[in-house]
Order: sequence, then C-alpha cells, then structure tokens
Amino acid sequence: MTKAAVFGTGSWGTTFAMIMARAGTRTTLWGRRPEIVGAIDRRHENPDYLPGVTLPESLRATTDPVEALDGADFVVLAVPSQTLRENLTRWTPHLPPETVLVSLMKGVELGTTKRMSEVIREVAGVPGERVAVVSGPNLVGEIVRGQPAATVVACTDEHAMERLQEACHLPWFRPYTNPDVVGVELGGAVKNVIALGVGVAAGMGLGANVGAMLMTRGLAEISRLGAALGADPHTFAGLAGMGDLVATCTSPLSRNRTFGENLGRGMKMAEVVAATKQTAEGVKSCESVLALARKHDVEMPITEVVVAIVHDGMPPDEAAVLLMSRTPKPERYGV
Repeated sequence: MTKAAVFGTGSWGTTFAMIMARAGTRTTLWGRRPEIVGAIDRRHENPDYLPGVTLPESLRATTDPVEALDGADFVVLAVPSQTLRENLTRWTPHLPPETVLVSLMKGVELGTTKRMSEVIREVAGVPGERVAVVSGPNLVGEIVRGQPAATVVACTDEHAMERLQEACHLPWFRPYTNPDVVGVELGGAVKNVIALGVGVAAGMGLGANVGAMLMTRGLAEISRLGAALGADPHTFAGLAGMGDLVATCTSPLSRNRTFGENLGRGMKMAEVVAATKQTAEGVKSCESVLALARKHDVEMPITEVVVAIVHDGMPPDEAAVLLMSRTPKPERYGV
C-alpha cells in the first residue's frame, strides 16, 4: 500500500490528507500543535480549520516528524510558503531515500524569488524528478463537502506523476497530469496576487467589467512571466491557469479575494490581518512575484498595484486611478 506523510494541519493540508486516505493511501498528518493533532487522531476532526467535518478513521496524526516520515512514498508539504525553507531543513535528515516530495504551496520565496519546488530541491538536495506540484481550483469549503473538483498533478517524472495521481484519485476528485512544473506552479502562486486585486475592486463596489478586466489582464501577466521562465503556454489556458484564477478571484471562499475585499471596503491592513484566520499567500508572495518579474524584465502592472496597496499603504481608489490611467501600449487581441 502507498504511504504518504502530509506536513501541515491547515485547511488544505488536512483536506488533501483526507483525500489521500479516502483514495486508499495510508496517510499520516504531521502538525506542530498537540491539541489539533490529538483531535485529528482521536476524534477524527480538525476543529480549528475544518469544524464539523468528519475525517476518515484511517487518517493518523502526529507531532513527531520522524514517525510521520517513516516509510513514506510521498511527503506532501502544506506549510505556509515563507516557512518552507526553515521547516524542510529540519525534516530533510529524516526523509526516506526514494520519497517524492509534493508541494501544495502556492507562493514564491521572499528574498530568493525561488518557486517552492526550487526551494525543495535546494534544501532537500533531491533531483527535479523527485519533486511534484499539486495546483488547481481547489476551494476547500467545497471539497470537504464532497462536491466535485479537479486538480493538476505536475512532475517531470511520468511514473512518479502517475503514482501521485492514483494516490489522490476519487470519484469526485479528479487529478489531471501535466509535466510542466514551472507553469503549474506559477499559475498557483500568481493567481493569489490577482485575486487580491479583484477583491479590492469588489470591496470598492466596482462592477463586473473591472473584475473581468483584472482577471483577463491578470492571466496575461501570469502568461508573460511563465513564458520568461520557460513554461508551456498551454498550461495557463487549463485548470492550473485560468481555472484556478477564476475560482480564486470569484469565490467568497477564497482567502485572497476576501482579504482584498476587506481592504477595498476601507479596513486598515492591521485590521484585515487580525480578521484573517488563515494564510492568504498572496499578501506576502506579491512582493516576491514582483521581484521575480523585474528580475526577468516582465511587466506586471496589476501585481505592482497590489504591492503598492498591501505593502506601501496606497489607498485603493488612488491605485485604481493609477491602473486605469497607465499609458497604453499596443496589445493584440485584448490580451
């Protein structure tokens, strides 16, 4: 039987562990908080992140990383992206020799501008074929209720990719495969930034035209950055690109959209952070995404505006004027 260790008892880590357990994968969750780990292991619930959801009895939980890692075919990483390097440094000495490391994280590392798969390869010292990425329109609030969803599993090793696909395949949760790790990863990271901008516009009371403009232009920004980094352009027309972008920008279940909405309504940054119980990855990653774009001479005006609002204190109405008054350039087919 395939064995998986999932590191991170937040909403998405717990949900993905639930999916793997129900798919027949022997799954253990690692968490740092004994009270959550105990609730998962004994009562089959995660009261902080998935209240009211009954988890599979076969799903185990532990605070001991060595216990979780023992014999794991897949090590699934679902910690906040900016904590990955520090955490993985501690866990690396205990990794099974042939395990495949799987990233559920959607961010770009501050300071280095590395994607999460790059951080994993660097810290764990593993080749690219032993690193996989899972990304797509995966809103936890729907998945835990058993509503149909799909995702994308990306890895450069076809065999590892297909094994991971099988390990998380359910009748109502369909993983598609894609060897384009770069494109799948960028789609997941940058869509959070665009969702912040869409949320700000919605909070300001701006209409559907503005939302459609930001999503469409946001997809163009993601595609330009992907092209500069060697991604397959077809990836951004699929689930990991447009699909994830639309879900994150439009759903009230989206943390990043909700965070942006609160800013657009006039809440101060400190107030929004205090009101946000879970990590909105785009808040920190927007800076590193912009730094990555500048490093490769890629224009990303929506990302620039989001950074100005979130980190530089620019009022949303001033940012909207700045974005709309930006000097136009010849752009073909409105993309």
